[in-house]
Amino acid sequence: MSVSVFAHPFLGALLGDAEVAACFSAEADIAAMLRFEAALAQAEAEAGVIPNAAAEAIVAAVSRMRIAPSDLAGAVARDGVVVPELVRLLRAAVGEPHAGLAHKGSTSQDVIDTSLFLRLKAAADILAARLEALMAAFDRLDAEAGALMLCGHTRMQRARPVSLAHKVAGWRDPLARHRARLPDVAMNLFRVQLGGAVGNRAELGAAAQAVADGLADRLGLLRAPRATHAERDGVVAFGHWCTLVCGTLGKFGADICLMAQNEVGEVTIAGGGGSSAMPEKNNPVAAEILVTLARFAAAQQGGLDQALVHENERSGAAWTLEWMILPQLVVAAGAATRTALALVAALRFPVAADQNGSPT
Repeated sequence: MSVSVFAHPFLGALLGDAEVAACFSAEADIAAMLRFEAALAQAEAEAGVIPNAAAEAIVAAVSRMRIAPSDLAGAVARDGVVVPELVRLLRAAVGEPHAGLAHKGSTSQDVIDTSLFLRLKAAADILAARLEALMAAFDRLDAEAGALMLCGHTRMQRARPVSLAHKVAGWRDPLARHRARLPDVAMNLFRVQLGGAVGNRAELGAAAQAVADGLADRLGLLRAPRATHAERDGVVAFGHWCTLVCGTLGKFGADICLMAQNEVGEVTIAGGGGSSAMPEKNNPVAAEILVTLARFAAAQQGGLDQALVHENERSGAAWTLEWMILPQLVVAAGAATRTALALVAALRFPVAADQNGSPT
């Protein structure tokens, strides 16, 4: 065991997702925060808040900075957030006479949240592409074997026959609904965060909206009429979306576990899990992992809901809780989509079944 199975040297291959997890690396976070600072300077120069020469100096400094996570660790333990030290290093790199204009009108949460939203957007693109691939895989399965008749079960008891197509629709159609609702989730999350000290953009005066819009456009995020430092419903909704994806794929995994039982024999899984004690076994590992990830995500979502409760204009406690839970939820959704794609490709159904739904 380890603190995180997702990053474990060997459990990560089973439960993790390297592609999605890369969105949450410290290096990706640092790069996104520096992008914020460069884009902020450019937007402020465009709006007349700082001189063009200052923006050019800040952008040049960002382009040549090489910050390692270890350069920030000690200061984070002291300050509770990474941005004060990041800005100190940035200002040192900019030098006089423009150093003091770096990070102007912004605050730590603006930088950290915008970095998060940029990286969540990248993760959402990966997950959306995988949902589309899964729907296509289920469509192929339906076309190839959908006419196969199986024994239906209700409340774990034998019921009337159903077609494999009926089963596949129950696995595929919820994924289509999740894919369709993602743009609405994104609309409320992938927005620029710029509010300044207490979220009212007071430090930027009359130029505040122009700066925020210019920043959003440069980063490829949606514009925002105001900051949402203490309004975390967008973040929590994205967690819910990931939990729904995991839950839907967990149902798929649970069905395959039952269908693959030796005494049922409705499906076999190519390249399944071996046993150290019984070499003849073929354990439904991928299907079981889908069930595990669904249950894990559901448990984590309750904790993420707690991050909705901010005191006044910002809560350090609620905000930090997000950092602990949200990445695990998103990586779980990544692992579930990755595992499900491999599982669909490994399913092998009998070519015929009798009229009662029993394989022949």
